[in-house]
Amino acid sequence: MKLLVTGGAGYIGSHTVKHLVEHGHEVVVLDNFSRGHRWAARWGSVEEVDLLDLESLTAALRRHQVDAVMHFAAFALVGESVRNPELYYRNNFVGSLNLLQAMVANQVSRLVFSSTCAVYGNPHSQKLAEDHPKNPVNPYGHSKLMVEQMIDDFRHAHGLQACCLRYFNAAGCDPGLETGEVHDPETHLIPCIFNSLVSGKPLQLYGTDYATPDGTCVRDYVHVLDLASAHRLALEKLGQCQTVYNLGTGRGFSVREVIAAVEKVTGRRVMVQESARRPGDPPSLVAAGGRAQHDLGWTPAWTDLEATVASAWRWHCQYFCQA
Repeated sequence: MKLLVTGGAGYIGSHTVKHLVEHGHEVVVLDNFSRGHRWAARWGSVEEVDLLDLESLTAALRRHQVDAVMHFAAFALVGESVRNPELYYRNNFVGSLNLLQAMVANQVSRLVFSSTCAVYGNPHSQKLAEDHPKNPVNPYGHSKLMVEQMIDDFRHAHGLQACCLRYFNAAGCDPGLETGEVHDPETHLIPCIFNSLVSGKPLQLYGTDYATPDGTCVRDYVHVLDLASAHRLALEKLGQCQTVYNLGTGRGFSVREVIAAVEKVTGRRVMVQESARRPGDPPSLVAAGGRAQHDLGWTPAWTDLEATVASAWRWHCQYFCQA
C-alpha cells in the first residue's frame, strides 16, 4: 500500500514509517519540520508541507496518489497547550480539517489517526476503557477529541474509513538506533531523567501529593515500536474493526518507579527536586486494552519497563554523544 504519513519525521511518526517500510509499504513522509527532524525522514520520499497550507497539502496528495493516510502531525505538550491554547486549536484541529478536506478532494478514504488518552481527562476508574467518559482537562486533549469528532462526521458524510488510536505514554526507542526521541523542549519523563543525569541538574518532580500509592503521577508506558505495529494492524483492518482503540500495556508506573528503573538501567543516582503540580496533569492514566488485542490482534511486545528504559538510554547516549 502507498501511504502518506503526516508528522513522519517526529518521534512516533518516524518509528512507524520505518516499521511500515519493513512490512512492505511505500511511504511518503509529510512534515513541516517545525518539530520533526530531517535526519528522521530517512525512509521513503519527503514532502515539506504545513497542514495549514491547504493548497500545498491538496497538491501533495494529488501528486502521490496514496491509498491511505496516517496522521501523526500535532503539537503535544500539555503545559504549552494550557499557556497557548490558540496554537493547539489552530495546528491540531484546523490542520486536521485541512487534511480531511484534501483527502476528500483526492478521493482518499482511509485514515489512521494518532489520538491520545488525554481525551479522557481525570479517570473515573482504575483502568480506562474506550467507553470511559471523555472530559479533557487541557487544550491538547480537547483538540484531539475535537478531531476525533470531526473524523466521525467525515465518516458519515464522505464514507471515510477511519480508526482513532488513543495511546498512553509513548516511551523507548528503536533498538537499531536509526531513529529515536529528541524534543525541544523535552517534556517526556524518561528522557528528562536522562537529561538530568547528563547535566547534573536535579530532575523536577511535579507533584508529590496525588492520590496514588507514592503521591506521584501514574502512567502507562507503551513502547513506540508497539505503537507502530498497532498503526499498521489498524490500517490493514480498516472497515472491519471498530473506530477507536486504546493502546497501552495495562500497567501503570509512578514517577518514582520510573526514576528507580532509570537508576537500575544506568547505574546512576538521580537527583530530584520536588515541585508543585503542573496544570492539566491527571493523577493516573492506565489503559484497559482488551479491545485492541481482540479486534486487531495487537499485543504489546515490550512489557518490561526496564527494557523500555534501556532502549531509550542507548539511543540517548548515541545521539547526544554525537551531537
